Amino acid sequence: MREAHPIEQAVGIDYYVSDADGIGGRLRVEPEDFQVEEIENFEPEPIDADPGAYPEILLRATLRSWDTNDFASRLSDALEISRERISWAGTKDKHAVTTQLFSVSNGDSEAIADLDIQAADIDVLGRTGRPISFGDLHGNRFQIRVREAATDAAERVEKITDDLRAFGGNKKTSDEGDDTAVAGIPNWFGQQRFGSRRPVTHEVGRNIVAGEWREAVLSYVANPFETEPETTQAARAFVAAEAESDDPDWAACLDEMPGQLGYERSMLHRLAEDGASTAADFRHALEAVPWNLQQLFVNAAQSSLFNQMLSERLRRGLPFDRPVAGDVCCFVDSDAPEGVYAPDTDRLQRVADNRVDVMERHCDRGRAFVTAPLVGTDTELADGEPGEIEREVLADAGIEPSDFELPGEFTSSGTRRAILVRTDLAVDPDDLTFAFALPSGSYATAVLREYQKRGPME
Repeated sequence: MREAHPIEQAVGIDYYVSDADGIGGRLRVEPEDFQVEEIENFEPEPIDADPGAYPEILLRATLRSWDTNDFASRLSDALEISRERISWAGTKDKHAVTTQLFSVSNGDSEAIADLDIQAADIDVLGRTGRPISFGDLHGNRFQIRVREAATDAAERVEKITDDLRAFGGNKKTSDEGDDTAVAGIPNWFGQQRFGSRRPVTHEVGRNIVAGEWREAVLSYVANPFETEPETTQAARAFVAAEAESDDPDWAACLDEMPGQLGYERSMLHRLAEDGASTAADFRHALEAVPWNLQQLFVNAAQSSLFNQMLSERLRRGLPFDRPVAGDVCCFVDSDAPEGVYAPDTDRLQRVADNRVDVMERHCDRGRAFVTAPLVGTDTELADGEPGEIEREVLADAGIEPSDFELPGEFTSSGTRRAILVRTDLAVDPDDLTFAFALPSGSYATAVLREYQKRGPME
């Protein structure tokens, strides 16, 4: 197998499944090159419904070059309300055009409709009885253009697509006239899960899981990367040096940190104002960031472990499109719209020796998926060789499921996740535009990396 870029290997992605040469090229030259539209799974009540029963205002926003967290902050500022009253169903990339749902708790529908936020088109849809959440999406539709690709990109795309069809369990090739065949890709957590330019969130999360609160703060606030501006690198290096001293000057660290690094500054402010002598002080500093970012740290640790399990399964040559004895499978989400191959991880089945053939048929017919764990307190590991992989990855990391019993927003009960994502993939060979849909939680970059085969920061 072709090995992945070192930056990808740092977050557990060790291989490509297609050995064909990549097309190279660039993503996001313009925001319109990367378009994302949520596939909604939510029906609001009319806007004139009873506000007491339906206190949430649901809106759809089309955003150009907006990070989801930044837009939520801008929206709350414009409405002069707490950011905690803003919810959304999925976090999207900044360098893109995205269409996504938000809800505003006890919001003023007329004030929202009258908002004029740069590079944002907002439509008020109605009222709901609760804030919108991750489960309110079936998935996302993507239309992604690759620019400046290899001159023979069309031929390479055809070869790669054949490899992905075979990996997903479809043995037909593109020259057999099967234009609607489904491609299969490992369901990696993409680079943006860990930080596109500075992949550290999984390191922070692993520190948290280990109870290393001081190290968790420094992994986020210090720890400079060459991909950052020189002023940012210098500020992080200053924090790292101060942290090693006998009497760190956290106020000086705060003064050095650039103003645009708001989360880092929030942590440093708490250390400077509230103390930095105990583990509890550093946990208090971490809790300065929004609750969803606190959860993201632990989720990133889980995601990197999941990626490692998939890499080891690839290395051992175990299939992704069908189970082996000991696997844990889930069934398909029967409510998902056509063209979205979505798993339902609430419906799990262990695959005993005498059930392999039965579950293999379910997977072959698109009715089930093989899973691996996003480890948490309630995780039950697989049996057989898949369970051996899961236990080895956890042992190498020094982590047990019980370690995820954590305070506040950091705790996680865990779940399981399909190891294969399937999609109907259409490629325009003239301008290299890729159109496809993915279930919630799957990454478009996991598809595009197979075609480009270049580093995520290039």
